Parts: sequence; structure tokens; C-alpha cells
Amino acid sequence: MTDDAPVPPAPRKRRGRRIVFWVLGIIGAVIVAAVVGVVVWSQVGVYQAEAEPLAAVRADPGIEITDDSAGVVLSPAEGATGVGLVFIPGAKVDAWAYASTLSGLVDDGMTVVITKPWLNLAFFDVRPLTAFTDLAPDVDDWLVGGHSLGGVRACMMAGDTDGLVLFASYCSNDLSQTDLPVLSLSGSEDGLSTPQKIADSAANLPADATFVQIEGAAHASFGAYGPQDGDGTPTISDADMIARITDEVGLFVAAVPVP
Repeated sequence: MTDDAPVPPAPRKRRGRRIVFWVLGIIGAVIVAAVVGVVVWSQVGVYQAEAEPLAAVRADPGIEITDDSAGVVLSPAEGATGVGLVFIPGAKVDAWAYASTLSGLVDDGMTVVITKPWLNLAFFDVRPLTAFTDLAPDVDDWLVGGHSLGGVRACMMAGDTDGLVLFASYCSNDLSQTDLPVLSLSGSEDGLSTPQKIADSAANLPADATFVQIEGAAHASFGAYGPQDGDGTPTISDADMIARITDEVGLFVAAVPVP
């Protein structure tokens, strides 16, 4: 073969492998970029607990607080009823932001475990219910509930509990054929889980589910973390909201056929 002879083309197999590696490399880079993007997004713009309501809970002598990596446990200092609520926060809302809103339940004797979802998003948290109920071993009977996206996740975990409480939320899975006791609390001024959305999803709940619309409540009224983008304007005070939640959940618990 002379020096100026044409170079033979690369074998087709080698060229095919290069294309496969190139495609796999692009796919891998896209997956990594997507994962990094979700992680970064989940940590930016998290709604934090308002300082004054949280300070009031910390100062309440009737509430004992345990801060665990899995969740915040609010326990009655005395008069515990043996009933507990595993509460799942809404998307990108800090767990502590619900301490004030749920404090009335604790003052009435209920133990509340506010979970700390992975990446601040309930859908990414695949831990079983026991990861949270084990934080309060003295509780015998458990309800599960959540706010907004947290309530959607709670619906998926409700089969192992004595009841479900939705806070400005609804179920994406079908529970209509179960005998699960359900309480749905919503707000008349909610701009996110709107009254229409609550009504449209009602078919996924048992026929005897209890629906309570709190007049003047917006989406963010179910926590103490300030205004939320896309929400309506609340006309109910924080104190009245806490009282309504406490009363409605108390009535629900009294009616639930707990073993």
C-alpha cells in the first residue's frame, strides 16, 4: 500500500458503539441535570414558619416539643388522649410552620407529628407511616392528614390508620369504596385548592366523608407561614382559624369508631 492510498473507513460496529455511548452520555447528562434541578428547586423559596406564632407554641407550658430528623412531635404535657395525628406539610412549606395551627389539638390532648418530607416535597418521601408513629410510642390510635400536596400523600398512607383529615387538599387515589372515616377541611377563599377542586375530587372519598368549608379561610390559613403565591385573601383571623380546626377535628375524632 502506497503512502497516498485512501484510508479504509472505520468498521461499522465501532461507529455504532460510538453513537450508543454518545446517546447514553446525553441521556445521563439530562437525568443528572434534572435531578440537580429538582434538588435546587426544592430548597429555594421554602415557606418558613412565622416567628411570633412559633414562639407562642414554644412558650406554651401545655405542649412538649421533640425535634427529630423525621419530624416535629408536639405532645400534651398532661391529659393525653392516646390519639395522634401524623401531619404532612404542603409542598415547600417548613414543618414548623404548622406548629401554631395545630397547637389547639395538642392542648386538647392529641399528639401531633409533623413530618419533615424529603426535599420538602411529600411525593418524594416514601417512608412508611411507622417512621413517624414510632416517634410517639405512647399513642394507640392514629389519624393521618396533610395540607395541600401533603394531603394527597396522606391519602396514599391512610389505609393503615383510623381516619384521614384533609387540610385544603384532596385525594388523587380512589378511597370511595373503603369505610375509612374522612374529614375534609377547606377554605372559601382558597385560590389553590379551590372550592371547585374540592368538589370535583369528592368522588374519590367515601360517601359518608365529612366536608367542612371554613368561611374566610385561604390556602395559607392552614399554616403560619405568610401569604402564598396564587392564593386568595383570607378574612378569618389566625386565632379563629386555629379554633375552627381544633373544634372540627375534635368533633371528627369523637365520631370516629376508634378501636
